Amino acid sequence: MGYDVIVRGGRWFDGTGAPSAVRNIGIRDGRVAAVTAAELDADGARVVEAAGRWVMPGFVDVHTHYDAEVLAAPGLGESVRHGVTTVVFGSCSLSTVHVGPLDAADLFSRVEAVPREHVIRTLEQHRTWDTAEEYAAALERLPLGPNVAAFLGHSDLRASVMGLGRSTDRRVKPSAAELREMELRLVDALKAGMLGLSEMRNPWDKMDGDRYRSRTLPSTFATREERRRLYRIVRSAGRVLQTIPNLNTPYSLVPALAASVGRGGRRPLKTSMLAAADVKANPLLMHIMGPLARASNRLGGDFRWQHLPVPFRVHADGIDLVVFEEFGAGAAALHLKEEVERNALLRDEDYRRRFRRDYENRWSPRIWHRDLYDAHIVACPDPAVVGRSFGQVADERGVHPVDAFLDLVVEHGRALRWYTVISNHRPAALDKLSALPEVQMGFSDAGAHLRNMAFYNFPLRLLSRAHHGGFMSVERAVHRLTGELAHWYGIDAGTLREGDRADLVVVDPDRLDGSLDEAREAPFEEFGGLVRMVNRNDATVTATLVAGVPLFLDGRFTEAHGTRRTGGFLRAGRTRIPSMA
Repeated sequence: MGYDVIVRGGRWFDGTGAPSAVRNIGIRDGRVAAVTAAELDADGARVVEAAGRWVMPGFVDVHTHYDAEVLAAPGLGESVRHGVTTVVFGSCSLSTVHVGPLDAADLFSRVEAVPREHVIRTLEQHRTWDTAEEYAAALERLPLGPNVAAFLGHSDLRASVMGLGRSTDRRVKPSAAELREMELRLVDALKAGMLGLSEMRNPWDKMDGDRYRSRTLPSTFATREERRRLYRIVRSAGRVLQTIPNLNTPYSLVPALAASVGRGGRRPLKTSMLAAADVKANPLLMHIMGPLARASNRLGGDFRWQHLPVPFRVHADGIDLVVFEEFGAGAAALHLKEEVERNALLRDEDYRRRFRRDYENRWSPRIWHRDLYDAHIVACPDPAVVGRSFGQVADERGVHPVDAFLDLVVEHGRALRWYTVISNHRPAALDKLSALPEVQMGFSDAGAHLRNMAFYNFPLRLLSRAHHGGFMSVERAVHRLTGELAHWYGIDAGTLREGDRADLVVVDPDRLDGSLDEAREAPFEEFGGLVRMVNRNDATVTATLVAGVPLFLDGRFTEAHGTRRTGGFLRAGRTRIPSMA
């Protein structure tokens, strides 16, 4: 029999970490039919030339927030053009399996910086499901570009059972009937093939809208009994808990690590926790992450830290950045939606004194380093401040850095654009973290924070560091981005051997260069032309195929992208799920 597609002459990496070799790959009916050093008969086949390039399984991105975007633009082109062929959403307790459009917008929009009106409109236009199985079926009817897999979000689950108001009221505990209904819906989600449960325990993330604005997410209100019962189901099914600890109480990491451990013959609770990083605000933190996870796993746990293997650089328009939720004065400003009200607050001297106290408090929990000398202005109607830090502007004006920052926000609003690097800024420390076996590559947040950051190309950046820095082999780097993830999450992806899905990427190693560190801006038509941050490395990825169909080829999307369903809903392994009858 002939082949539909032949990828010819590239250096082939199979995704298992095995040695690479120059091979020809024959694809038939969406699967790899041949991997061979011999020439393949190209009669009738589409040939993708790969000589001098690397051919590997498509990358797996295990932490995105594509929940709304996949409905509006199911080709998910920003990931596909960078070789990602499998994406996971439903992260951070947020999913759209059960809640309606208005509740989903209140849950998502402020936390993940996705415009609220677009979340509402997208779900109003596309929502046709009531159950997890119907949700999976609805996704499979879309012209998906990459494959998708999903968590059930605990905030989605809790709000749909209790109502959004009751689920975020600390005085209200779920009734026995409500706890039972949460269990049943989680079981249904796992039977539908969802990866597990995602939760949020950190109180810094707040809700949008007018009804319950600035309340923390429903998952943060869960009782110990509620979590215990939901964890039992996830554990018994061999699925995954994705979690974020309460960063106000770092000691809460210990119970979370302990929960992963299987006791008395029960299986471990597979746990993926955010996030392993070399944080500027606490440089010692990275040194305990590996030992903590290692200790849990030696005691019988199955614990991984999620890790973004690139410097964590964020941009902001004015004060619109989630890091300000960390302290009271910042959260108070973000609570106000109207610019007039917000500016009045930012001018108030009592408020500014409070902001300065928060800014200078060295002992409060933090992710942001709160150093305005390390926050650089890249755009402003006043050209005199562009290229300077807020600290430099403060020195020139003879004021406190907080006053310089707030003055510029009041004067220019969202036209003031600036950036800072929060973590992963030291190359040697980043290499050390990326090599830890207790971390897994991910946490791109693709589909969220559209004006704040762009990490769609993080797999290419890890490959570049491995290729040029040598801190791990390229085979190992490929494995970490593909087969290692797919195996742990239990999905059909991540390897490129005979019989495997023909999801693959062709990379030009000569273009694993400094261009990967650049971010640009481009309009997103499906969200009303919103200008979002993106990566553009179209010379680095020369081809992306899903199910054997080229979607991105030689710097352009093909006619199949966004019009033909190539990806599918990847269901987690059919492990026994406890009956709740």
